[in-house]
Amino acid sequence: MGTTPRVRAPELRGRQWLNTGGRELKLSDLRGKIVIADFWTFCCINCLHVLDELRPLEEKYGDVLVVIGVHSPKFEHEKDPDALAAAVERYGVHHPVLDDPELDMWQQYAARAWPTLSVIDPEGYVVATMAGEGHAEGLARLVDDLIATHEAKGTLHRGDGPYVPPAEPDTTLRFPGKAVLLESGNLLVSDSARHSLAELAPDGETLVRRIGAGTRGRADGPAGAATFSEPQGLCLLPPHTAEVAGYDLVVADTVNHLLRGVRLADGEVVTVAGTGRQWRSTVDDHSHDALSVDLSSPWDLAWYDDKVVVAMAGIHQLWWFDPVKRTAGMYAGTTVEALRDGPRAEAWMAQPSGLSVSADGARLWVADSETSAIRYVENDVMGTAVGQGLFDFGHVDGPASEALLQHPLGVCALPDGSVLIADTYNGAVRRFDPESDRVSTVADGLAEPSDLLLTPDGEVLVVESAAHRLTRLAPGALSAAGASTVDGPRHRTERKPTDVAAGEVTLDVIFTPAPGQKLDETYGPSTRLVVSASPPELLVEGAGTGTDLSRRLVVDGTVAGGVLQVTAQAATCDADVEHAACHLTRQDWGVPVRVVEGAAARLPLVLRGLDDA
Repeated sequence: MGTTPRVRAPELRGRQWLNTGGRELKLSDLRGKIVIADFWTFCCINCLHVLDELRPLEEKYGDVLVVIGVHSPKFEHEKDPDALAAAVERYGVHHPVLDDPELDMWQQYAARAWPTLSVIDPEGYVVATMAGEGHAEGLARLVDDLIATHEAKGTLHRGDGPYVPPAEPDTTLRFPGKAVLLESGNLLVSDSARHSLAELAPDGETLVRRIGAGTRGRADGPAGAATFSEPQGLCLLPPHTAEVAGYDLVVADTVNHLLRGVRLADGEVVTVAGTGRQWRSTVDDHSHDALSVDLSSPWDLAWYDDKVVVAMAGIHQLWWFDPVKRTAGMYAGTTVEALRDGPRAEAWMAQPSGLSVSADGARLWVADSETSAIRYVENDVMGTAVGQGLFDFGHVDGPASEALLQHPLGVCALPDGSVLIADTYNGAVRRFDPESDRVSTVADGLAEPSDLLLTPDGEVLVVESAAHRLTRLAPGALSAAGASTVDGPRHRTERKPTDVAAGEVTLDVIFTPAPGQKLDETYGPSTRLVVSASPPELLVEGAGTGTDLSRRLVVDGTVAGGVLQVTAQAATCDADVEHAACHLTRQDWGVPVRVVEGAAARLPLVLRGLDDA
């Protein structure tokens, strides 16, 4: 050790533990193990990426490594213990989870962003902290170092960890995601937690067949052997396009970062876009060979502008895919996570998760989940119909400029020009009418609705994801008389603000390459920093994009506070090895700040920080 003082890990305390068989864990129970505390919230796509990055580490180091998920929620709905238990099952979390509804542990461990990882050594000291995703390689090297050190000291204890799997439920569907209506009248549903597609009879209950073996994987082949990983969006191709392409349906195979094609006649599955690697590149406007380009958590699909448009939730963009030319590329968004309208290539989104096309084909509706907004693309421009930003949400009807949603995942355009919204975390179906510019509530009391489907005879089916079923809305629900007006609570994400001084403030993003890696300048500058503020007036100077991870900001002392939105990324590659692998570490922060006289004139954010252990 150098002169850096060792920091003892704060004790783990929360409302409840999940996946421990009812046992409350203490750090002393984990002594002798390497512990990764993963601060996450189940709405956050970056957090879901980290769950997938940790899976191979948990397998490889199962006898020495314990991952503890610390669930520190953003949205009000995420504070519900039943919703958390459902999310732990939905996303296949196979490690203990501590419920931290008031963000006590988040503050104790000085987390500032979702996700944040804290590594605790077998003696109970914090030896590394890192924000964002893309740390798997660095974590593996760190774990190897800790194993060697603590085996030599006799402080490493091998053996089983504290994870206890919950009982397997028995339902036809398990956390269904999206649905489409087939020509036969049957319904095809992405059965996300069962890693397959379920074809149901018109009653929405009777299982006709399943496409996919039902286990997590990425194998192509016949219906019974092919595998998916948490599939979501489904898009039927126009008949002529399907004939040329050789398949009828495109599937957003979300956790595999792939698009898959399905031939409905026999259920044959083929990969049509993506490499299976997660996108960690630079933004471009080129057309790419669809099978050579990396994707990132495709969540929904729609046929618009004569191509498949993809809600690329993982990088806050829309992409396009051409099944005939077999090409793909970016369609809208810059990868910055925030809400900004304008020409589609310059717009900002936050985890777009639902798509629907207006009856006349002119407008593409977008459920932009993390900004709790309904957005649209028309004439190559992105606009916002409902929603105010990353940190404002609630259940409020009325004029669209004042209405609030909570993490909507689905939209459904209606023939009259209005749009239905699966207002997921409010458990409601909402309706936005562009003509009156108002929002109303059509139905509530639903369990995380994630998609909506209009049948030819005017019925509306809701994919009620956390109830594991499809539900029909009551007849007349869509008439003006059937909708109600809710003036529910308004919420802002409440996190302890950071005090900053008025005037000059230095923003420092701290990044240390993982052991065995170095900054990679092969494709230009290795680092990138994007800064903006809400309200924009908070920053007199310092907003914009640059390559230095340190930035001089000038804060307006007449503005009481707001949110600094910071996106940082760093490219690294393995040092001194042939065929070096390259890595991209990236994180978006929304840092609530309060302008206080005499406060700190430096704001440090840790993208990756290591003790000198």
